Order: sequence, then C-alpha cells, then structure tokens
Amino acid sequence: MATSKMTMHPSVPGPAEGARAAELALVERCRRGELGAFEELYRAHAGRLFSLACRMLGNPADAEDLLQDIFLAAHRKLDSFRGEAALGTWLYRLATNQILDHVRSRAARAGQITDGLEDATVLADAGEHRLGDRAIARIDLERALAQLPEGCRAAFVLHDVEGLEHREVADVLGIAEGTSKSQVHKARLRLRALLARKW
Repeated sequence: MATSKMTMHPSVPGPAEGARAAELALVERCRRGELGAFEELYRAHAGRLFSLACRMLGNPADAEDLLQDIFLAAHRKLDSFRGEAALGTWLYRLATNQILDHVRSRAARAGQITDGLEDATVLADAGEHRLGDRAIARIDLERALAQLPEGCRAAFVLHDVEGLEHREVADVLGIAEGTSKSQVHKARLRLRALLARKW
C-alpha cells in the first residue's frame, strides 16, 4: 500500500526577516568601525528623519543641524540597539526624543508663537486653487503645527504625515496605542480650530 509523502521545504526567510538580518549586519559593521558602514546607515535613514525634523520644527536649517545631532546620538547609542524593533523604528524613537528636547529648550528660551496664523489665507481644497495659494496653505499648516502641544504634534506628524500606524507611533513615542489615537484626534481638532481663523 502506497503512502503519499508530503514534501517538506526548508523555511526560506521572507522579505521582513531578510531586511531585519541586513539591518543587524549593518549595525554590527558600524559597531566594528567598518569604513563606510555608518555612512550607509545615514544614507538609508537621513531623508526620512530630516523630513520628520522639518515637519516638527518648521525650519529646514534647524532640522539640518538637528539631523547631525540625531546621528551623533545614534552613533553613540548603537551598542544599545538589540534588534527588538526595526532599526528605522529605533532611529525614529531616538530622533523624536532629540527633536522634542530641542523644542522644549527652544520654547523655554523664546516662548510659543501664538499669532503666526494671522498673515495668510488657508484654502479648504488646494486642488482648486493656484500654486501660490497652495504654498500659503502649506505655510499656514506648518505654523499651526508649531502651536500644537508637543505630544499632539509628535503623534500627528508621525501618524497623519509620516504614515505610521498607531501601534508604531506608540512604540516610537513610548506611549499606549490609545494615547496615540487620542493625541492625533486632539491635534486634528486643534488644527481645524487654528486654520478656521482664516475664514
């Protein structure tokens, strides 16, 4: 009596496992001081972290300066990276903390801007208006973002602008997923109120 045999294939790592292994290998190369390894890490993540810093600070020059600080901190703290989270998530968490520290110190020195929305016109549907009007609307949104409380702004930027899921936002900011949802909701309400002044 013939018995059918199931062919067992060795498990092949999927794309996620392969990416994680490559990240860990890159981190290990950085730790060993291998020439070009940290530059490779920088090139892979600098664009996204610069975008994050720009949106949270509202100033490309400050963002550029802070990006250097973020990667200096990453270089110093690479030994603490254990691979429990993706390297990008670890860097996001580190970058967010650096940015929030910078915002806190800047706010302590200069105070929060409270009337920056009174100079330009916000348009509800930028698709129907001229390019110049869209630029004004974007500037107004950036100014409104700058007025949000730190926690709301960070959660809003990470979720609504950068496209992270709430669980990822929670992981990056070290908060509960429910807190992320609440912060994003509050940020949206506050932004609507700020931008409504333009009408």
